[in-house]
Amino acid sequence: VQLVESGGGLVQTGDSLRLSCAASGFTFSSFGMAWVRQAPGKGPEWVSQITTGGSNTYYADSVKGRFTISRDNAKNTLWLQMNSLKPEDTALYYCARSSWDGMDYWGKGTLVTVSS
Repeated sequence: VQLVESGGGLVQTGDSLRLSCAASGFTFSSFGMAWVRQAPGKGPEWVSQITTGGSNTYYADSVKGRFTISRDNAKNTLWLQMNSLKPEDTALYYCARSSWDGMDYWGKGTLVTVSS
């Protein structure tokens, strides 16, 4: 199983970014997927989750209305569209595979820094 995130960077408050996660080594369409972030000096925070077919999505209250999770099973790719970014969104963002007992595989993360 390999999950590779990309798309992070340094942006200003109010800007947008689109994170990508390229998945390989497993049947992508058979697993729910999630984004989890970890801000400097803090523990991991679940951000968003999407079901296998993409029909159901879930968001943390802190990002609801600003972030959109999506997937393309034909391309084995997961995305996170992040709009109206705030300094408190600064974190390392991880793509994770969701299994029956939690997030069983994680990528190495992509860093998002939002300046005020």
